[in-house]
Amino acid sequence: MNVKKFTAATSRDALRKVREALGPDAVILSNRPVDGVVEILALDNDDVAALSVPAVDAPAPRVPQAPAFQAFDDDFDPEPVFSRAAVSQSQAELRQPEFRQAPRAAAPQSAPFGGQPDVARPFVERRAAPEGEIPPTYVNRRAASPETGIDMAAMTQMMSAAIASAKESAALEMGGMMNEIRAMRGLMETQLAELSWNATAQREPYKASVLREMLAAGFSATLARYLIEKMPVAKDAGEALRWIKTVLARNLTTIANEDDLLARGGVFALVGPTGVGKTTTTAKLAARCVMRHGPDKLALITTDAYRIGGHEQLRIYGKILGVMVHSVKDEADLRIALKELKNKHTVLIDTIGMSQRDQMVTEQVAMLSESGADVKRLLCLNATSTGETLNEVVRAYQGTGLAGCIMTKLDEAASIGNVLDVVIRQKLNLHYISNGQRVPEDLHLADRAMLIDRAFRNTRHASAQFGDADLPVMMAAAAHDRLHEVHLG
Repeated sequence: MNVKKFTAATSRDALRKVREALGPDAVILSNRPVDGVVEILALDNDDVAALSVPAVDAPAPRVPQAPAFQAFDDDFDPEPVFSRAAVSQSQAELRQPEFRQAPRAAAPQSAPFGGQPDVARPFVERRAAPEGEIPPTYVNRRAASPETGIDMAAMTQMMSAAIASAKESAALEMGGMMNEIRAMRGLMETQLAELSWNATAQREPYKASVLREMLAAGFSATLARYLIEKMPVAKDAGEALRWIKTVLARNLTTIANEDDLLARGGVFALVGPTGVGKTTTTAKLAARCVMRHGPDKLALITTDAYRIGGHEQLRIYGKILGVMVHSVKDEADLRIALKELKNKHTVLIDTIGMSQRDQMVTEQVAMLSESGADVKRLLCLNATSTGETLNEVVRAYQGTGLAGCIMTKLDEAASIGNVLDVVIRQKLNLHYISNGQRVPEDLHLADRAMLIDRAFRNTRHASAQFGDADLPVMMAAAAHDRLHEVHLG
């Protein structure tokens, strides 16, 4: 029997030492104060179990009515207990559950060979552990418990969700950071552009005068800034303005001869927003075709079945010209009509007018493109609209490409620099200009020199609205816009 002694200042500290050395199942033999400290004698539970197993041929012990030894407990707050003289074998046996469960009043049986009755055998048989069972010792209790199964699918799903959440958070943070960087970059570019323009205006004052003239004519600040930056050194503002007009005329694309359009023939569809003058322009083109080729070579088609009187207006023009007008509702009708009119030299289609922001614009462009014939779309641009509105119209109706454009309502526009700016920047081919309601007199071929001169006419009063302090801000804002290639010559 291996009895160990533990000393400490308090009983709790001494019991903690017992637990650390022998485990929570240790048996306390004594607990007493000695020389100002607490002394505890303890015994390992395995030693007590070994003492409790008697020899096979030993006589059955008598069970005294004595209390069992006190087991170690984490919540045990002991009081001093004086030591006992010895630990008897009977007291140790009382701690064994198997022995306590054995019947105490069992009758003694005779020995098989005339010896003493075999009293210890029932105890030994009960004491034998079943096959595979581990005795409940301190070492076994401290052994690691078997690991529970892990659901790898659930673990993978949790990891994927965590990774996705981290990526989303990182993307949001990165997006915010990039927006801040872009804002800082734009602010720095604006300030640098203002400083650069102020220096340019002080060094070459005629550029500021030309800039006012272009802005007053309706040209965009983006185009004006680009041309002024590329402008060569000039003597005065007059020479600089002449250079600007020459470059603008060179970049304005027009048809040289009407025969390129009327003599070649084909299918032409006039498209554009509501009220831009498509029906009237269609009638003017029809009159020119009839005068050149006769009414039998021309056919008119209208898709305007929604506007009240739209179909009747074109039918009246057709009756005057002696041309049949066909009405279609959808792509199938248009395909059938074009197939029936394939022997005609020229076919003019008057389409439905709709806002450039209407989703049906895309459907209309698709209907004309997939009609089974080579339909050339001519976009009607209102000269009285602003530059930004005209840009939206071109972007909406452009689709896979426009064959050209027609400038309408020139007689109602105070300035035409806005529409010329869009035609130049969008690389459109300007066919005709319309300056009235008369059919067919108020339709003319586009003349580049006349249009540029008309744009800069009577701009002196309008240029006064742009002060010296406004020009640097406008030039700095235009520095962020991108411009298609402009040929300087």
